[in-house]
Amino acid sequence: MGRPPTKPAQLKDGYYIEVRNKGSKTGIKIRRDTREQLEIAIKEYDRVKDVIVLGEMKKGKWVDPK
Repeated sequence: MGRPPTKPAQLKDGYYIEVRNKGSKTGIKIRRDTREQLEIAIKEYDRVKDVIVLGEMKKGKWVDPK
């Protein structure tokens, strides 16, 4: 075993959305490499889930948060 990690996890570069069950307060983050792939994922998950567009992450910072 060992010490548990204390440093927060870093997000990879890419476009992020958060997908939640309808009426839920928490969800999961999903990453896509390109904006086109992000649009396809939004259309796919939007039928059944609540989708929140988080924006683009580059070098650990949000480029265009929405």
